[in-house]
Amino acid sequence: SSKIRNMEVQSTDGVAVLEDCIGFSLTRTISKVEEKLKKGVLPDCQDDDIIPTVGNEMGAEAQIRFLKAKLRVTQEDLANVVFECKKKDDENQNLQTRLKDTEEENTRLQRTISLQQSQSEKYKMLSQEASKKTEGLQQEVTALEKVLQ
Repeated sequence: SSKIRNMEVQSTDGVAVLEDCIGFSLTRTISKVEEKLKKGVLPDCQDDDIIPTVGNEMGAEAQIRFLKAKLRVTQEDLANVVFECKKKDDENQNLQTRLKDTEEENTRLQRTISLQQSQSEKYKMLSQEASKKTEGLQQEVTALEKVLQ
């Protein structure tokens, strides 16, 4: 996906050209095919269904135009796929950022919960101590009331 992200699609003479494609030169390939056709040598791939059977009746120039049109469509499809990949990569990056933010928020909330639990325990202990002290003072009050009577 990083290779696809770094590819640039450019338009040359109405034909989309994918640059940085691992040693592939579209211009060189088209030139070789055109040279073979000019010399009367047909391409090696006679069994390919790229050109429909009616293509055998077409002249070399018509076949070249047809192949260029087919190539253009294929390259537009490739450009669309590259665009979609970039869009998905961006969406993935956005989701990863959101996940990281959520994990950080979760960690922060866990710390808050832990702090609140320790404070709750502390206040529970203080409450128990205050209850014991109140009970002791209540006993003192009761004893003092008995002395006063």
